Parts: sequence; C-alpha cells; structure tokens
Amino acid sequence: MKKYIFPMMLALAGCAVPVNPVAERAVATQTTLPPMKVFISKPQRVGPRANADIARDFLDLSFQMESGRELERFTRFEGPIRIATTRGAPASLTRDLDGLIGRLQREAGIDIRRARQGETVNILIETLPRATMQAIVPQAACFVVPRVQNWSEFRRSRRTAKTDWASLEKRERVTIFIPGDVSPQEIRDCLHEETAQALGPLNDLYRLSDSVFNDDNFHTVLTGFDMLVLRAYYDPSLKNGMTRDEVAARLPAILSRLNPGGQNIRASMQTPTPRAWSRAVETALGPKASDELRLKSAKRAVEIANGANWRDGRTAFSLFILGRMSMATDPDLALASYMQAASFYQSMGSETVQAAHVAMQMAAFALSSGNADAVIGIVDANISAARISENAALLASLMMLKAEALALQGKSDAASALRIDSLGWARYGFGSDRDVRARLAEIAALTPRKGPL
Repeated sequence: MKKYIFPMMLALAGCAVPVNPVAERAVATQTTLPPMKVFISKPQRVGPRANADIARDFLDLSFQMESGRELERFTRFEGPIRIATTRGAPASLTRDLDGLIGRLQREAGIDIRRARQGETVNILIETLPRATMQAIVPQAACFVVPRVQNWSEFRRSRRTAKTDWASLEKRERVTIFIPGDVSPQEIRDCLHEETAQALGPLNDLYRLSDSVFNDDNFHTVLTGFDMLVLRAYYDPSLKNGMTRDEVAARLPAILSRLNPGGQNIRASMQTPTPRAWSRAVETALGPKASDELRLKSAKRAVEIANGANWRDGRTAFSLFILGRMSMATDPDLALASYMQAASFYQSMGSETVQAAHVAMQMAAFALSSGNADAVIGIVDANISAARISENAALLASLMMLKAEALALQGKSDAASALRIDSLGWARYGFGSDRDVRARLAEIAALTPRKGPL
C-alpha cells in the first residue's frame, strides 16, 4: 500500500521574493504546452549487496505486513498470471502497464501478460476518483486487496476474513485500486508498487534505500533490487505454504544462482527500525496532524535516528522530513537539515534519487538568493539521477530551476529552450496544464527581481 504521494516541495516561506517579471511573462505567454514526454522502460541496475542481506530483507518483506503483523506462510500465484484493467482506464496507465509487464517478464522471469477475452483475470486494476478512495481508506494513496473483484465488493468485504492476506493459502485473484484523476506519474507509481505487492512481498522496510518496498517513496518504479526479489519469489524451489524457516533454508542457494556477485560481499549490520521512529515519521507526513505536531514529530525522528547512531537512509530521511517541516517557520533550520541529509545520501552512492530530491530544495534556496552558478552546479550534479529513476516531476523541477538560473546570467535563449523542454516532462509529472503552469510560476517566484523591464 502506498501511504504517501509526496508533494514536490519548493515554497520557501520567509525566503520568497517578488516574481521575476521575465519569468512571469514566460509563463503567461506559454499558451500551448508541448506534448507530454514519457520514459521508455529500461532495466534497472542491481547495486552491490551481500546475499546475506538480501535474504534477511526478503524474509522481513515476505513474512510480515506493514502493520507489523506476522505472516505464517509464504503465498504467491502459481502458473501463468493474467492482468487486466477495468474499462475507462487512463491512456497513460495502459502504456505504463505494457512497459511494466515487459520488465516483469524480462527481469523477474515471471509468466505474466494481459488477459485475453474470456481468460481468468488474476490481477485486476480498477481506477476511480481519489476522493472516492480516500473517503473509505484515507491513509492510502492506492492499495491492493485479495479475493475481491471490484470496488463495491471491497466496500462490502473490508474488515472481514475475505480480505485478510494472512488467511490466504495461495494467491488466485487480487484487485488493485488506483486513483484515475491524478497525474500520469502518480498513476504509474501506484501501478508499480501495488503490482509488486500483488505478486510478492506485502511489507515495506524503511531501511531499504534502493527499493519501492520502502515507505519513503523516493523510488517510484521497480528497481533492480525489486526485480531480483520478485525473481527469487517465483523461484521453482519455493512453494505456497512454506514457513519462514523453510524459505530461509532455500534462499542461500536461490540467491547464489541469481546474484553470484553477492556471495563475496560482507553482510551489513543494520539495526531494526523501532516503532517509535516509524510513528514519528508517519505523524510528520500524515494527513491529520497540526503543523506544530508535524514539526515536533520530525524533530523526534531525527533525535531517535541520532540516538541509534544510524549511518544510513533512515537518518537522512529524518533530516529530509525536518527540512520540509521547518521551511515555513525556520528556513535556516530547513537548509541545515537539507545539507545534512544531502551528506548522508551522497555517502550512500553517487547519483541517488534521494540526493536529487534534496538537491532540488537546495537549488531553490540558491535561486532565491540569486546565486545562479550554485543552482546550475547543483542541478547538473543531480539531474541524471532524476532521469535514471524516471521521476518526471523531479526532472522537470530541476530543469525549471536551471532555466531560471540561466536567465539570471542573461542567457535568455538557453533559458527559454530549457524551460520549454521541461514542460513536456512536467505534463507527465504534474498532470493538468494548470498544475504545470503553477509549478513553473512557483519556481519563477523564487527568482530575485531584476528591476523594471
């Protein structure tokens, strides 16, 4: 279940300056936006990781639910898997589903394809208005449910044994519910995560830095690690009904075959994530808390991470959240938090999408202070990570920031070309023309006024 769709934060309350007239005019005169740009689905690289770590992660993902509830047995689909969408699915969903199916076939070795007329559907994808979904399940951006065929049946059966994953002996039919009135990128993000959970693990782990099975939601398309987990999940040596110990006994041989490079890497010593930290994060990011409580919870998450001496993505994510929650009231704290988060993320490896998210915020600070050189340097160092992770909203935002910096340097032609190029990605990432223009105007508003034309 995808819990959060993170807004692409940029507004720097306390730092904002009057709108640059040049940028404002560019937004107003762009009456027709260019065609939407889309990513071509490509295999994602599997980073170096010890097989002992992968086995531990596999077990924690597969034998526990996000609520913390233990699962007694291993379940998956047996035989060919057929997937379909309900009538009226957005065109972008149809295209992105084809790309996902191709990747699952090639990278995870799963026998999955679209259901033909008359075939039994194992995974059904139903789209409906976001407001309809969140009136019933307000904490979820999208989710997957076993043993139901449509939204009406889910409403009748929720909170009953019928929709209880723990009661399954094997998987035969599930339905994924996705909002159809959001941006193409949000639809695709839900498609990837919920299809992965429909097929395999039901849990998310904050300690995973290179996976969609992580509630930080930085990775929004299935990664190389995720495909490796799914390939192992459907290995012939695993069977429905196996216990955790039985699966654990088979994993070393499975991973030795699938990831031979991981045999010679030393296992890491990651500590468990305490529930107190997860609660602090969920409160800071959840829909119900006051701004004061959000900030307090973000600070608490940082305190817990520092107390545990974590040197991984959990500390960086805590700092990232603190940066977001303090922007409106304490820009200095926000910038300091982002800088610390960037240091942690950069230590995890080059070109990480997490570092690119932090970089976007730091570039916004640099732009608001009129430091064009810094903006361009920050964007150039991080833009490839946005492309690799197929995050169009992030990519477009970085391009818009650089375009404003080029304009500050007097390079108006280069700025205009880059700004227009960003709009095709923005249409995929943000959706409606109104939202695209709003994003462009928001970034233009960060640029210091240069005086009357």
